[in-house]
Amino acid sequence: MRVIQAMHTSMLCLLFITVVATAAAAGDKGRSSGQATLLDKKTEDRARYVIKIAGCNDCHTTGYAEAAGKIPEKDWLKGDAMGWRGPWGTTYASNLRLYMQKLSKAQWIKVSRSVEFRPPMPWFVLREMTEQDLRAIYRFIRNLGPAGEPAPAYLPPDQEPKAPFILFPSTPEPSR
Repeated sequence: MRVIQAMHTSMLCLLFITVVATAAAAGDKGRSSGQATLLDKKTEDRARYVIKIAGCNDCHTTGYAEAAGKIPEKDWLKGDAMGWRGPWGTTYASNLRLYMQKLSKAQWIKVSRSVEFRPPMPWFVLREMTEQDLRAIYRFIRNLGPAGEPAPAYLPPDQEPKAPFILFPSTPEPSR
């Protein structure tokens, strides 16, 4: 009888440990996804507005311009495989949904205030945004959660990109 009782107690302990470990793993999985807490309506609306008027979706959301902005938010800001080729090489609009998962809010603010991305990214627009707007964008994108694949890597000017890409004309030399 004592053996059966000991086995029963051992099985209950094992079951308890399994439940606790599973719950902990599920909690870690939720945190590791990078998904932020829910947004308040005011921040969400402000971020959506700024993202739209700043043109973020024009490059960072595949098909946004062609669809006249009629792309569901769940598909926003996943980057694009369309290359932008010019004298600087070929750049691709990054997947902001993945990029933001790697940054803290403070890092995002610092990047927005200091980095100079290659064309056609209008990095100077980020510098004109208020800190409140940058924080709203960060929270909005984090709330969307990670999705999609990384954009293709930058190619230097001497490497031919695979299609599709848009070719920017070279800037003419100033006349002297």
